[in-house]
Amino acid sequence: MTTQSEYQLENQLLEQLNQLHYERVSIHNEAQLMSNLKLQLERANGIPTLSDTEWKQVFHQISQGNVFERATKLRNKLPIKLDDGTSLHIDLLFKEPHKNRFQVTNQVTIDPKYYNKRTYRFDVTLLINGLPLVQIELKKRGTEMAEAFNQIQRYKRETYHTGYGLFNFVQLFIMSNGVNTRYFAHGTTNDAFAFPWTDSKNKQINDISAFTSSFLTPDFLTKMLNEYMVLLKDSQVLMALRPYQVYAVQQITQQVKHSNKNGYIWHTTGSGKTLTSFKASQIIMNMPDVEKVLFVVDRNDLDTQTAKEFNAFKKDSVDSTTNTKKLIEQINLPHDKLIVTTIQKLNNAIGKEKYSQDIEHLRDKKVVFIFDECHRS
Repeated sequence: MTTQSEYQLENQLLEQLNQLHYERVSIHNEAQLMSNLKLQLERANGIPTLSDTEWKQVFHQISQGNVFERATKLRNKLPIKLDDGTSLHIDLLFKEPHKNRFQVTNQVTIDPKYYNKRTYRFDVTLLINGLPLVQIELKKRGTEMAEAFNQIQRYKRETYHTGYGLFNFVQLFIMSNGVNTRYFAHGTTNDAFAFPWTDSKNKQINDISAFTSSFLTPDFLTKMLNEYMVLLKDSQVLMALRPYQVYAVQQITQQVKHSNKNGYIWHTTGSGKTLTSFKASQIIMNMPDVEKVLFVVDRNDLDTQTAKEFNAFKKDSVDSTTNTKKLIEQINLPHDKLIVTTIQKLNNAIGKEKYSQDIEHLRDKKVVFIFDECHRS
């Protein structure tokens, strides 16, 4: 049997990424990374060269914060004041794939002076608009995946906080020995949460080449970063959806886009259906033709883990009172598009005339209801 070396695996991956329209660049240290970042952000945002004063504002914002804080910045705009007195907001990551600039480099070295005089080299780094957002750790065939996982943990612990700390922007890690491939969110410390990717029929895609063709295309990776990750504010944790959650969210959102018919998703106990429901709700509420999204639970479930989890995704979203009037007020607030309520309050709002008149204006609007435990409610 022919053994594929790590070097061969790396070169094969670099070539494949280049064919997927990643620009292959030679960036091997943080100084080069920072110079490239400035250029890519200027190009992606369609702005002229930033002056030293203007760039310092950007640099100050991106060089501050822990992993969670930088993940939050990544998904927001950076405000800066230009030398002429006008204001500008810079996007670090666009939701539209064609607006992002995709690059790949390998063997980025962290200067050994920063930590124990040891040199650390990262195998393959995917840059989006100049920021290192995906880190890929490769091992030769036959190597246990635990070795790659532990090495990533060591990198995070010993090097990511050094220098400019740009690697704290990494959102996803991918590890592979060629025949087994896993992905996980930055912050994951248990390899049980390093997931294999699958197709829509739940068939695992373990080979790194097949994984790359499915998961690392600019189109899908943009969606993964923007739509299929969750930032838990209270615990300051990043989460990546499992494959079946991704496909469930896709099916739910497609149903809302293209049909007014109902549908259901069947997940087993402990499969993370609350996270699936939340992400679907979050995406749907941003659709321009959707007026409201109501996530509906049984009153008895408001004190359960389901409601607590939903509150973790969107703080203070769960209203545990039995006051239907408050629900009506929420429904009529123009900017409150995502509402968590109970089947009992919803029944009162629709069934009692004194309430139903207040929401009559929604009759011809697109209102989406997502029912938790729909077999009961």
